[in-house]
Amino acid sequence: MISKEQIAEEYKKIQEEICRGLEKADGKGTFIEEAWEREGGGGGRTRILQNGAVIERGGVNFSAVYGKLPETIKKALGVTEDDFFATGVSIVIHPENPWVPIIHMNIRYFELNEQVRWFGGGIDVTPHYVIEDDARFFHEFQKSICDQYHPAFYQDFKSWADNYFFIKHRNETRGIGGIFYDRLNPEKYGLDWPELFEFSKSVGRSFVPIYTELINRNRDKEFNAQHKQWQYQRRSRYVEFNLVYDSGTKFGLETNGRIESILMSLPPQANWVYDFRPEEGSLEEETLNLLKKDIDWAN
Repeated sequence: MISKEQIAEEYKKIQEEICRGLEKADGKGTFIEEAWEREGGGGGRTRILQNGAVIERGGVNFSAVYGKLPETIKKALGVTEDDFFATGVSIVIHPENPWVPIIHMNIRYFELNEQVRWFGGGIDVTPHYVIEDDARFFHEFQKSICDQYHPAFYQDFKSWADNYFFIKHRNETRGIGGIFYDRLNPEKYGLDWPELFEFSKSVGRSFVPIYTELINRNRDKEFNAQHKQWQYQRRSRYVEFNLVYDSGTKFGLETNGRIESILMSLPPQANWVYDFRPEEGSLEEETLNLLKKDIDWAN
């Protein structure tokens, strides 16, 4: 039996690996760390890298918290238990260069008791400009990981991501999706807890090779003021999703989480342009046309 303490320790190791990998990929920036304690139980360590060679702002958070669930969360989860434990690693990276995409990853474990517990998480990419070869690389990488554990994982979790990372009021996806899963336990797919834990760790350890490749493909591309303006506009959509729809943000706020760690996902700058309409045939229009569900990037 895997204990919640073992899971938390492994997640801490993954946080460390990712920070070292990102520092190497960036080539200039280094993470600063702030350890914190949560009133009510537990805490974590927030690591932030700012003004690097590639990364304008990036956060890699670890947390392991416990305590009493608020009634609003109990109702949302459909549970009656009061005591909870949650641990995870959460990452959002906002690059300086508009050709390098935003990336988000989260792996987490939630437990109420021995009978009610699950893994959740995923990884997704939000390009400012969708580069189709990069999108295929990312999805093929995720499919190869999913296929190691269950033949249904990739398509199920890819569809879940398409639906989850959808900005309803804009009628567009946040980016090119990826994989997303929640309440993952042995019942549906017939895998045991150790296998599910290995899958969670594999998703976490996919982050560094994926983002290092995407950085190296695009970090030296030239950009101008128009590209930056578009980047700021796309960041505004990222903000809208995280503040309106993101369940992790809501959970953190409802359980009295550390506000700086919760909102580290927001970019350093985002712009809103009234009634923006891209030029016909432009790269901006091309990107908007690819922000749709159910694009088969892996085949």
